[in-house]
Amino acid sequence: MTQSFLSALLGAERPVIMEVKSRDAHGADLLRGRTPGDIAAAYQRAGAPCVSVVTGRWFGGSAAMLHEVTARVDVPVLLKDFVTRHDQITAAARAGVSAVLLTAALLPRESLHDLARACRAHGLTPFVEITDAEEATGLPNPQDCVVAVNNKDITARERDAGDLDRSRALLPAVRAAGTLCPVSASAVGDPATAAGLLAEGYRGLLIGTALLRAPSVDAWLAAFDAHRAAGPEETGRTVVPLTVEAPPVLPHPAPMADAAAARPDTSAAPAGEAEDVPA
Repeated sequence: MTQSFLSALLGAERPVIMEVKSRDAHGADLLRGRTPGDIAAAYQRAGAPCVSVVTGRWFGGSAAMLHEVTARVDVPVLLKDFVTRHDQITAAARAGVSAVLLTAALLPRESLHDLARACRAHGLTPFVEITDAEEATGLPNPQDCVVAVNNKDITARERDAGDLDRSRALLPAVRAAGTLCPVSASAVGDPATAAGLLAEGYRGLLIGTALLRAPSVDAWLAAFDAHRAAGPEETGRTVVPLTVEAPPVLPHPAPMADAAAARPDTSAAPAGEAEDVPA
């Protein structure tokens, strides 16, 4: 079994979750003749601590992409789709992922918390995506969850340019929720901006389109490293120290026997969007 998603991200020198997806929100091709497996393998060679795979139909994804990626990399993999049911989590675990996206804006609070517990029952990291402060509150075992601020508008199918000020405004609430790993996700385009978000206190970033469009992933990451080394003076942002020191490596959560089976499935996914991940 690979290292847990949360441990890998917290222990990474360069905490960037590098994402594979087929197309952007407007339908533009992001693979450009490459296979998802080749892209994921290149990310691993570039030092990615974790890889994300978008299997949702909005972005031209499929379950086959997930299997191709998990077969090519040894780092923890995040499944990104509209997950709303226990059987999707079970199938994701069988497919070899280490974390599952849970979109708070699409799930009633009780269902969100229930699915987070189901993830932990399978030894997976709940990757809880929020767009407002209330969505981050009350998570079960928040120290075992990643809480990610989505900088884009899901109601517009993420076709907007994104608002990075959302990440900046919500960081105190995300920290207060109890997660050890706040993440800024989506619309993080240039290396200087990415470095600035880490300087402000985020413990991880999820970056897809910028890396997929970059002429060279290695060059993008080298620029990112240079901006981080230059410090907050270059990014123009203030460093906000963490109030909780996270351990460098966390153990992979042990599966809790029969925990998921004891709870009923949650409500059905949005019509025509969610994908079941085959075992």
